[in-house]
Amino acid sequence: MTEVTAADAGIASIAKPAAKPARPHFSSGPCAKPPGWDASKLAVEVLGRSHRSKLGKNRLAYCIDLMREMLRLPDTHRIGIVPGSDTGAFEMAMWTMLGARGVTTLAWESFGEGWVTDAVKQLKLDPNVIRADYGQLPDLSQVDFADDVLFTWNGTTSGVRVPDGDWIPADREGLTFADATSAVFAYDLPWDKIDVATFSWQKVLGGEGGHGVLILGPRAVERLESYTPAWPLPKVFRLVSKGKLAEGVFKGETINTPSMLAVEDAIFALEWAKSLGGLDGLIARSDANAAALDTIVAERDWLGHLALDEGSRSKTSVCLTVEGADADFIKTFASLLEKEDAAYDVAGYRDAPAGLRIWCGATVDTADIEALGPWLDWAYASAKAG
Repeated sequence: MTEVTAADAGIASIAKPAAKPARPHFSSGPCAKPPGWDASKLAVEVLGRSHRSKLGKNRLAYCIDLMREMLRLPDTHRIGIVPGSDTGAFEMAMWTMLGARGVTTLAWESFGEGWVTDAVKQLKLDPNVIRADYGQLPDLSQVDFADDVLFTWNGTTSGVRVPDGDWIPADREGLTFADATSAVFAYDLPWDKIDVATFSWQKVLGGEGGHGVLILGPRAVERLESYTPAWPLPKVFRLVSKGKLAEGVFKGETINTPSMLAVEDAIFALEWAKSLGGLDGLIARSDANAAALDTIVAERDWLGHLALDEGSRSKTSVCLTVEGADADFIKTFASLLEKEDAAYDVAGYRDAPAGLRIWCGATVDTADIEALGPWLDWAYASAKAG
């Protein structure tokens, strides 16, 4: 535990702030619900009905259409709702498409490392692994795009993202696989540079977990229809039937039974996003939140960004360093805030360096980020005094 010193005596006397964030939900997944959300506002007509009924299919197709509109996704790319959250969607892509050529994996945080483990230990591939420490981005110029390339667009557990798609060539030979779960709806993604993307509703949309979204570009579809992996595929991973893409999956005919309540929850979030002006409105909210948190960090010499390079710093899952803190100190820090209902779930990811993680996605209100600053001061002082 971090020890209090004489220099900390003034800090330790800080009183509790008078005002709290109205919605102290800063978790990086599941994330804050959209402002104004209430369970009573969800459409429930489809509940208790088959997802294969006309109504069920229509609601699933509507959800897909809204995602396409909000992401400004071109017609060349297909969208499918799949089981297993973002992990299930990404592993579905790996199991069905890898093995046709060499593989390069980029890892600068825990989920990227998870895809390395899958490639090496489960699929028995021999990938070229390009790593960087938490808070840093690998040298993207090292990537050989003759390979299939796997990476996280926005590293949720490190607060580091790729700055853009300029490092991905248009004439690449391999496919690009982007785990975009903390990036979609927060950045204007270059879909011509992404062959496979995955995400979960539970991040930037503030939806419920358990369902993943798989986006396939035309080059990925071509791979699926021309290549058969050497390993067996579980039923929930099978995207091809008789050598052709199972198009129904991308029209609302899910591989397994979805939660229609979760679908309605996602539709609520997407309709809320549309009311803001779509993707531009979502990006503006996330940018404002990140800027407000930047101001808080800049005003405190004991607080810093884990990602030092602003150009590759996440605007959604912002990871912070706390001077002198270890894991026990951060646990106390976060517990103090939760006990006061001032901030929930702000401790950094368990595998990351000890620190804080504040979600700044669009479903968070900027006023709540601003109200968080004095509470961070109070919790820091209280944890040191304790």
